[in-house]
Amino acid sequence: MQAPDTPRGRTIVRADNSRHIRQAAQRRHEITRSRAVAALRELQNQGGPVTFEAVATAAGVSRSWLYTQADLRADIIGLREDHPHQPRAKRSSASTESLRARLNASLERNRELSTEIERLRHQLALALGHARHRIAPEP
Repeated sequence: MQAPDTPRGRTIVRADNSRHIRQAAQRRHEITRSRAVAALRELQNQGGPVTFEAVATAAGVSRSWLYTQADLRADIIGLREDHPHQPRAKRSSASTESLRARLNASLERNRELSTEIERLRHQLALALGHARHRIAPEP
C-alpha cells in the first residue's frame, strides 16, 4: 500500500506499529492463560469434577480456546480421568396415570381451541361479507 502524498508532493511514511499490536496480543494471551490456570487449580482444590465446561466458565474463556492449549488440555483430561464423571441422579419418571391425565387435558384443550378457531373463522367471514357489501357499488 502506497502512503498518501502531502500537499507539497512529499510522501508520508508511517511508522510500523505492528510490534505494539503483537505485544498487546501476547499480554492478552498471558492474562487469559493465567485465568484459565487459576480456574483449573481452584476446581481441582474444590475436589469436584474438572471439565472443559467448568474451567471455561470459571475462567471466562471459551471451551474451544482451552482445547487449543495443549498443556491445559492435557491437565484437564488427566484430572477428568482421576475423577470420573458421576452420572446425574435419575429424575423420578412420571406415572402412567399422571401422563394419561396430562394427555387428556391437552386433548380437551385442543378441542376447545379448535372450536374457538371455527367460531372466529365464521365471524371473520361474516365481517368480510358485510364489508364487501358496504364497499360494492349499487347495481
